[in-house]
Amino acid sequence: MNDNMRIFRNQHMRESISPLQSASGKRYMPGLDGLRALSVLAVIAYHLNLKWAQGGLLGVGIFFVISGYLITDQIINYWEQHRRLNLLDFWIRRARRLLPAMIGMLLFVALWLLVVDPSRLHMLQGGFISSLFYVNNWWLIFHKVSYFESFGPPSPIGHLWSLAIEEQFYILWPLLLLIGLKFAPRRGKLIGLILVSAAASALAMALIYVPGTDPSRVYYGTDTRVFALLIGAALAVLWPSQKLQTTLSGTERLALDLFGGLGLFVLILLIYQTNEFADSLYRGGFVLLSFITAVVIAVLAHPASRLGWIMGCKPLRWIGVRSYSLYIWHYPVIILTSPNGITDGVHVLRIIMQLIASFLLAALSYKYVEEPIRRGSFKEMRQTKITSRRRGFRPVFLIAVIPLILIPIACSSFLSFKPESETVFESTGPQNVKEEHKETANQAGTAEPSVKPSVTEEKEPEEPSTLPVFHDTTEAEDKKPEVTDIRSGKGVTAIGDSVILDAAPFLDKMLPGIVIDGKVGRQMSHAPEVINRLKEQGRLGSRIIIELGTNGAFNKKQLRKVLHSLRDAEQILLINTRVPRKWQDTVNADIAKVSSEFSNTTIVDWYSASKGKDDYFYKDGVHLKREGAEYYASILVKAMEQVKP
Repeated sequence: MNDNMRIFRNQHMRESISPLQSASGKRYMPGLDGLRALSVLAVIAYHLNLKWAQGGLLGVGIFFVISGYLITDQIINYWEQHRRLNLLDFWIRRARRLLPAMIGMLLFVALWLLVVDPSRLHMLQGGFISSLFYVNNWWLIFHKVSYFESFGPPSPIGHLWSLAIEEQFYILWPLLLLIGLKFAPRRGKLIGLILVSAAASALAMALIYVPGTDPSRVYYGTDTRVFALLIGAALAVLWPSQKLQTTLSGTERLALDLFGGLGLFVLILLIYQTNEFADSLYRGGFVLLSFITAVVIAVLAHPASRLGWIMGCKPLRWIGVRSYSLYIWHYPVIILTSPNGITDGVHVLRIIMQLIASFLLAALSYKYVEEPIRRGSFKEMRQTKITSRRRGFRPVFLIAVIPLILIPIACSSFLSFKPESETVFESTGPQNVKEEHKETANQAGTAEPSVKPSVTEEKEPEEPSTLPVFHDTTEAEDKKPEVTDIRSGKGVTAIGDSVILDAAPFLDKMLPGIVIDGKVGRQMSHAPEVINRLKEQGRLGSRIIIELGTNGAFNKKQLRKVLHSLRDAEQILLINTRVPRKWQDTVNADIAKVSSEFSNTTIVDWYSASKGKDDYFYKDGVHLKREGAEYYASILVKAMEQVKP
């Protein structure tokens, strides 16, 4: 990720220079470090779940294009000077650049988990081994580990899939590029071959991706992501950094900066607005991002660009030079110090402390691990240590400060959880599916007492703003929710996932005769099959409750298809979701949008009703304890009572 910064150190730090990094004619491009800084900050904001950076995952795509450009530019420059390339030397230097920081981080995470959670360390064995051999992305694919839809503690090394893609590219690409340079010396033909390969990769992403399903396969795959690296490589052939003119006319420079500024603005806008679950992202969106990034790189790499000078300002350059270290360290810091069951709000103090720890670890790793090893000899490493001692105790002080930051964050996150016995929810009424549902027994947060739900209905479903929605409007009282008018559940069918199973015993009690079809892990894509089966069995009632969206996002087309298949139903209650995952807002927005198109559909606003009631949830912030399940069921019963079919 940080090939560009090496040239800067060649010129200003008198480090030893390998052939591929030869300073002859090499030019440091600070604007690219600024772009790298923007990318890593976007990724960090995304992993902190900041809603203004919901498209922060695009930062990885930007990194890919930068890496493709820089590595290809260096290879071509060296080839033109020497007509050869020492591949072994190239690969060794790549390993020396990338491995030390990653190994240091893996050791840190392993030691942390060994002390705090040894069982979790055992579960991550495959992730550690695959990361060391740079095949982590394929390990995740073959083990069907989702990047977007998962419960339980996330892996603190779950971000290393992208480094695996880059390293696989670094191993294969020099070989392929040398073949291309030898047999297709004309630049136009070489660019064409590279772009055809990029198109094949982009086409693979579009064809393999199934709209409305988990996109992890195409998100992780080298075959479906390499187009970004190849687009950067094509730019290096077209726009070699060593052959760019240092002087331009005023008009040309203005046009250059305008194109670059517009591209940079679009990148920032995409980071702000992109929805990771949008089908368009995987069917052309990432490709568009790569081409826009290529335009910005072309401008920032040009020596006459004012935008390159602005993006190369000292703060951005400092972050950009350490962007690889920041990427390596920020994710384990965030994961190891964050609880799983927080359902509301952004915890500013914890985020600030996580950022401080991430930047400190990155700075220490860069200066005392990565740089000495990259310079090549143990003698120089020992000299660095001697120099560090002469500068005083600052490194030791910083190393001592990091645990003082991380341990309180972790403790504040987890001390509030009180262990309980494992609970099993199983509805015993006349249901189509009986499903044992076990959850880890830790309680999260403090919350208001249980309340008796009160619901109100709004008319005119034609307008989204006046869509029938039921809200809990009762003030908190020191009593459990109750339903005073128990009615028959005959003709009522509930279709859902593990959350409906939590509430099943109470629904069965409050609505005797209700048919409940629930299954752990069920998605909206499974609903048509369930509906058809219930119809064939004669168990689909005229009043239907749908609770789906806990386990991942779906698109509007899928929901529209489900509701259209139930167009003859007298009443549909569509429950929105509360799940502390990235797809929550997408699911709820799609439910609100599509439901407005169907006059027999009413939204039950579980998201609002459960706000501030963390003590109703287990540690994951999704599944319901007894009190929460009873409250959930009572809301559904009240909604059915007040909406007349």
